[in-house]
Amino acid sequence: MRVVLFILCNLLCNATVFAAEFRVGVGLVDHQVFQRNAQNTTDIKIGGTADGLSGKQIEARILDGSKILKGWSWKPVAKVDSATWIGSLASVPTGGPYDIEFRSPGATPVVVKDILVGDLWLLAGQSNMEGVGDLVDVQPSDPRVHSFDQLDRWLVAKEPLHNLPGAVDRVHWRGNSRLTGPALERFNAERKKGAGLGLPFAVEMTKRTRVPIGLIPCAHGGASMAQWDPALKDRGGDSLYGATIRRFHGAGGKVAGVLWYQGEAEAGLTVEPLFSNRFEQLVASFRKDFSEPDLPFYYVQLGRHISNANVREWNAIQERQRVMEPKLGKSGVVAAVDLPLDDGIHIGTPGLKRLGIRLANVATAKARSPNVAAAQLQGSTIRVKFTNVTGKLRSEGRSSGFSIHTKSGEVPAIYRVDLDGDTAVLQLVGKLPVDAVLHYGFGKDPYCNVRDDADMAVLVFGPLPIQQ
Repeated sequence: MRVVLFILCNLLCNATVFAAEFRVGVGLVDHQVFQRNAQNTTDIKIGGTADGLSGKQIEARILDGSKILKGWSWKPVAKVDSATWIGSLASVPTGGPYDIEFRSPGATPVVVKDILVGDLWLLAGQSNMEGVGDLVDVQPSDPRVHSFDQLDRWLVAKEPLHNLPGAVDRVHWRGNSRLTGPALERFNAERKKGAGLGLPFAVEMTKRTRVPIGLIPCAHGGASMAQWDPALKDRGGDSLYGATIRRFHGAGGKVAGVLWYQGEAEAGLTVEPLFSNRFEQLVASFRKDFSEPDLPFYYVQLGRHISNANVREWNAIQERQRVMEPKLGKSGVVAAVDLPLDDGIHIGTPGLKRLGIRLANVATAKARSPNVAAAQLQGSTIRVKFTNVTGKLRSEGRSSGFSIHTKSGEVPAIYRVDLDGDTAVLQLVGKLPVDAVLHYGFGKDPYCNVRDDADMAVLVFGPLPIQQ
């Protein structure tokens, strides 16, 4: 009889153990990245369900590798109320990957794995931000760089970051339906293009700062400023801006900054004059909707396009992008005109790696793109002074990219370019016309090769008056 009672007791006890169950259902999933605050920590709000544990305490601890994170051995984080619980993990320090373990008496422990605390960066714009580089020799993944992909999943970041056909938001779909299941798997398996600048940027950032990075890819190839209009926010996932705001909140509602690459779609006769105002409104809207008036906003100046159409408008957009940087506050622009292409308009994978590093230079205040300050005629030379030069200007082979123009066209007056520290000295033939202006990177497919010691390319500029 005693043996029977002992067996029944064990069965009942075990039944109680397996009947009690809790889950982490809110605020924390595997591979998630949390934005650090000014104190280099974050508070993680969590919650979930807990069947059969009413009134019980839930405890948590954080493991950094195989060791318990300092100050984070088992501690109470919540108390079960009926079948739910809500709590927080306070002041989790920057770092990771962390494993966060939860336990409650009589229930099976729960582990959420590979959590990072660091900086989140939002990637937005059109195709050169989406990434159309060949998927050959791409940037390798880094365990400290994760992505909130367009399927709203946290995972270790790898190329390609963007996945428009499988995106949650309708605005990204190709046609009227979203790819799922085998169709999406087949699309991903057959992709030959998709490398971008986001992953190289993030890997470089974490290499320099030792701060983990989370990426939020939101770009869409071919998108115009009109399609990015913040006034369409209320359409949610049926608009680019609305979808981006939704994903911003889905990733935690805080970011370190925005990376932007767009403008190709604005090189048209009717839309080019509207670009500056639309761009300024977009930046202001991001800052307002993110509740961050000094949100860093770093962007790329248009590069090359193998086309003879809308040349004036293309150069005009580049000039607008150059001169508006100081108006935007916490911002920075980098050049891409010197980088090779993988097709007629998209920067190739090797160039995207360099471009990602250029943006990291700006984000870490290591270097900025050399920007023209003035051009002064002195006898038979023009001295072109630049700001933001790291070290000195240099080129591979003969310095190229400068040209002189009048109302009637280009003037073949430059026979040599010498680089002298932060100055380019243009040697001239003949007398300079009175109405002459200076360009760097004129046209849609110029050959430009002037950079500084930090591999920051000179920004396209012009028309620039020549002081005589």
